[in-house]
Amino acid sequence: MQFSGPSGVIPWWHPDLYARRRPNLLLRQAVLQAIRAQFGRLRFVEVETPALQVSPGLEPHLKAFETRLEQPDGAFRQLYLHTSPEFAMKKLLAAGEEKLFQLAPVFRNGERAATHHPAFLMLEWYRAGQDYRAIMADCESLLRSIAQACGRTTLRWQSQTAEIAASWQYLTVQQAFAQYAGIDIEACIGPDPLRPDLAAMRGACAGIGLRVDAGDSWDDLYFRVALDRVEPKLGLGAPTILHDYPIHMAALSRPKSGNPRLAERFELYACGMELANAFSELTDAAEQQRRFEADMALKKRLYGYDYPIDADFIAALKHGLPDCAGIALGVDRLVMLLAGASRIEEVLWLPVSE
Repeated sequence: MQFSGPSGVIPWWHPDLYARRRPNLLLRQAVLQAIRAQFGRLRFVEVETPALQVSPGLEPHLKAFETRLEQPDGAFRQLYLHTSPEFAMKKLLAAGEEKLFQLAPVFRNGERAATHHPAFLMLEWYRAGQDYRAIMADCESLLRSIAQACGRTTLRWQSQTAEIAASWQYLTVQQAFAQYAGIDIEACIGPDPLRPDLAAMRGACAGIGLRVDAGDSWDDLYFRVALDRVEPKLGLGAPTILHDYPIHMAALSRPKSGNPRLAERFELYACGMELANAFSELTDAAEQQRRFEADMALKKRLYGYDYPIDADFIAALKHGLPDCAGIALGVDRLVMLLAGASRIEEVLWLPVSE
């Protein structure tokens, strides 16, 4: 789709451009209706939580939008637009909700590309008393119900396709890295899973001919392998669930039963694109505080700044977060794949102005 003409850039609201995009927008509306219908059938509660938060989300590599809240007395408080509604939704689990979902506009700074937008729509849902296997099953049933409601059976991205009704593929991170990159990722973790072996990872990457730079961290190399060799192979023909990540890469996840070196975390892929990220949630307040502090120390080291930890969230964990599992799914990306769109702006009513 072209956005410029003889008179310059065509605005997104221009009738010609809007008319070409409108079928995608009607599909988007149908997807949202199907999501709400599915969670209604499952007797989930739909919630709404504030976009303004004390802590925007503490993933080390995410960059938030900052703002100031003016108090009635004229004083100011530093707040952030959330990168995910996760902390707030878990507080509602601690309050007693057992099955809840939210369609939340979320905000991430420094992200704009074919599949990234600074403001986007996230679907999150949580189940008390369940683990990540229940959320895996939810993903299959949700996408199939959406496909039926929208009259679409195939997800498309670039030249790849995935059939929603086909048998889904389930791969561990260990299996995927071995199959597609020839790397034994568990061997690269080393003896201390919270401080993975950088030398082993450097050697493994060099051994497959991948670039290794002097300043690369273990995570840098992991993502280089994932983006170059692994992710493009995931979700081809049918959606893929990639599960059981190194524990240090899942700050909000509980350790895997039977193998505490790994985390009960999975990501959903289709056509080589990541659609969702899920966990069996960590409920130990002291361990969560420790992981947050470690992640913010890493962020400070990498970028020169960090974000505050939400003390109210830690208090909710101390009060008692039940065993639970949850997921964040990118709605815009899902609509892109259902529409066969090439850029995320093609499925937004109006994008953020450039």
